[in-house]
Amino acid sequence: MKTNLWENYAGEKRKDVEAFCGDYKEFLSKNKTERECVKFAVSEAEKNGFKNLKVLMESGKKLKAGDKVYAVNMDKNVMLCVIGKEPIEKGINIVGAHIDSPRLDLKAKPLYESQGFCMIDTHYYGGIKKYQWLAQPLALHGVVFRKDGSEETIVCGEGDDPVFAVSDLLPHLDRKPDPKDIKGEDLNLLGGNIGDAKAEKDRFKASILSILKTKNITEEDFFSAEIEVVPAGKARDCGLDRSMIIGYGHDDRVCAYTGLRALLETKKPEYTIVNLLVDKEEIGSVGATGMESKFFENTMAEIMNLCGEYNELALRRALTNSNTLSSDVTAAVDPTYTTAYNIDTDAHFARGISFNKFTGARGKSGANDANPEFIAKLRRCLDDAKVTYQATEMGKVDQGGGGTIAYIMAKYGMNVIDAGVPVLNMHAPWEIVSKVDVYETYRAYKAFYEMKA
Repeated sequence: MKTNLWENYAGEKRKDVEAFCGDYKEFLSKNKTERECVKFAVSEAEKNGFKNLKVLMESGKKLKAGDKVYAVNMDKNVMLCVIGKEPIEKGINIVGAHIDSPRLDLKAKPLYESQGFCMIDTHYYGGIKKYQWLAQPLALHGVVFRKDGSEETIVCGEGDDPVFAVSDLLPHLDRKPDPKDIKGEDLNLLGGNIGDAKAEKDRFKASILSILKTKNITEEDFFSAEIEVVPAGKARDCGLDRSMIIGYGHDDRVCAYTGLRALLETKKPEYTIVNLLVDKEEIGSVGATGMESKFFENTMAEIMNLCGEYNELALRRALTNSNTLSSDVTAAVDPTYTTAYNIDTDAHFARGISFNKFTGARGKSGANDANPEFIAKLRRCLDDAKVTYQATEMGKVDQGGGGTIAYIMAKYGMNVIDAGVPVLNMHAPWEIVSKVDVYETYRAYKAFYEMKA
């Protein structure tokens, strides 16, 4: 059996792991949407001396080695950058993660009545097992924008708030061939059961609308709202030995947090470094806030311009000369479902950060296949920093597969490899990670940011 990484963190060293993971649990508990994650990242960046790139562009202030900037796109992407000593054209060390997670979204017209209930209609987001979202305490996180431009932040279902739930059919009456066969149209929240006696029709819906009116929210405002249905409650220690963390959104906020923390603590890198946090990975990285957008490329152009380095050819060379860790989670071997895995080549808990040379499905369909020259350079970097890592795949060859933002970054001709934390229960409402893997991933990202030629 390979060494369990906890053996390297006995005694006083374990305190570092626990302290780091305590901060991570707090982050995960409070930031359950893309907007919340971006707001957190901006707050931490500003505390650490980062300046808003938009403000610098307006002032025309130039950038130099050691300067720290951030840029935000539609409040759902954020990019942090520390200018290195070498010209940007020589390349950038990038850690890119996504901050969207599988969930339910409220529809644009969510409220309706059925059998004495006001119901809330949803549309699921990402690859979920629908049955896992039944009979769970759920919370609403999001924003509502009114026609006058005002904004209302929504957080309901945390702490002592009332929670929401999708009901489930009792086993005594559920005679479907597969009780787990749940339709998307069945994922509706119980909104309330007290009717408004004064209402002429839709008494139960009217009662809920009267509660929303106290927040100056109308039914029509849902059309210009973005409200996500997420598991209610905090991330918590898991296991009698407290070696694990159970929480919502480890995929991929565990890599987002570790990459962010590592960059904030890297002061004067030789090469320019970037932490990129993007949206829409769970549905194909599409749209104006997905990795397929031009946000990253355009932002690098603006940064190079303020450094006095910009021209189109220099930008292309910078991107081609760059190195990226597509920092996304992978599947850890599950001790209950071992037949789905190749035990010798898949990721295990407590063995450090996982590197997937390629992802994709079956015959590497849709994969980025990392170059061995780049991997050799990474091995040297991580070994010098005494970081523990594992070379892995995700499940048996014909079992399935998955994708990340790696193939999109690779379009620039840069070096890319997937690198992240192994996870149990991936895409379930409550996922599980090993604390020691979380900490080792942070150490790996920090070593990568400091990597030299």
